[in-house]
Amino acid sequence: MGLPVVAIVGRPNVGKSTIFNRLVGERIAIVEDKPGVTRDRLYGKGEWLNQYFHVIDTGGIEFGETDEILTQMRYQAELAIDEADVIIMVTDSRTGATDADLELARMLNRTKKPVVLAVNKVDNPEMRAEIYEFYTLGIGEPFPVSGSHGLGLGDVLEEVVRHFPAREEEDQADDVIRVSIIGRPNVGKSSLTNAILGEERVIVSDVAGTTRDAIDTPFERDGQQYILVDTAGMRKRGKVYETTEKYSVMRAMRAIEESDVVLVVLNGEEGIIEQDKKIAGYAHEAGRAVIIVVNKWDALEKDDKTMNRFTELIREEFKYLDYAPILYVSAKTKQRVHTILPKVNQVAEAHSMRVPTSVLNDLVTDATIMTPPPSDRGKRLKINYATQATVKPPTFILFVNDPELMHFSYERYIENKIREAFVFEGTPIRIWTRKKT
Repeated sequence: MGLPVVAIVGRPNVGKSTIFNRLVGERIAIVEDKPGVTRDRLYGKGEWLNQYFHVIDTGGIEFGETDEILTQMRYQAELAIDEADVIIMVTDSRTGATDADLELARMLNRTKKPVVLAVNKVDNPEMRAEIYEFYTLGIGEPFPVSGSHGLGLGDVLEEVVRHFPAREEEDQADDVIRVSIIGRPNVGKSSLTNAILGEERVIVSDVAGTTRDAIDTPFERDGQQYILVDTAGMRKRGKVYETTEKYSVMRAMRAIEESDVVLVVLNGEEGIIEQDKKIAGYAHEAGRAVIIVVNKWDALEKDDKTMNRFTELIREEFKYLDYAPILYVSAKTKQRVHTILPKVNQVAEAHSMRVPTSVLNDLVTDATIMTPPPSDRGKRLKINYATQATVKPPTFILFVNDPELMHFSYERYIENKIREAFVFEGTPIRIWTRKKT
């Protein structure tokens, strides 16, 4: 199952983004002392006592507003709440519990989801007495915190982690390949799902956002069992909606984490946009096997060079996915759809491949003889031993005399040699250097 999701919500200017930056350990959110700076949801990954989780930062929620931007900010926050397993409601000790806080608390209570109340800007022990009025919000014990100083966040995280859903034991058979189909809305994910399955299992529409939730579909083909996951696209609600670049991120991330192979679907008719690269980047960072699927290929006017030009464009725009095979298909006409599952099988096998230690060390030795390791100030890198630590993705550890001497270009050289020797198509490779003890 995917990582739990924690949403940080509150009215404007209570310090949500400061707390978000603390939880994810990076300065991702823009922090400015003006209401409404964070207009969209921001995503990050947090960790507490070896428990990892996604964190969503939201724009401030204001009730009764008529301004279009504020309305969209509230809607974005509501979507984040919908995604969350646990909600952190942030309030401001300096302003006390306001009517807006009370209305938000009532809204959160209606979700029936666990809510942890953080009273921010309690920067010294003398201010702790000011938190007790927040009991009037009716959502439990208020936790005094200082986002700017990091005080009290450990107590908040203890409470947050306590509410995480119990992780289910994986009862899925090892030979089942779990495949997720990701991409921005309206690239044809649902049509592609139906084309692969050979039946109308998922609603298909030209309207972006038809698929509201991730849908798991088990099936078998040629003796191989699969679970196919079609992920959600954009959701509309009246005249207020998120832009195409936003909504599917969290569900796509959760689907990716649960997958062996990810089909990154592009719209051949529209070409590549920035959001395509962002979505594909999640699959790469998660270490999943990746196949790039260019859909709607039938809709293009083509000559004998069109496919080569599009391939060059993909390789230029997706440099970090140089290992991913590219398939050109049409879900509408079923053109080349039959090539997808055989390629899924190949990259899934590569994703779980183990290289014998003796063979790996012979390869690394030969590679260092062909191109000697770099040196710095008279000290040369020496690779003493190599071993494969794990699979999915294949992860190798190089034990060296000094990890500081391992230049990224030489690490890439070793990776390329490993790829040349073994068929690691479709899967990222991780290489870690450790000091020989």
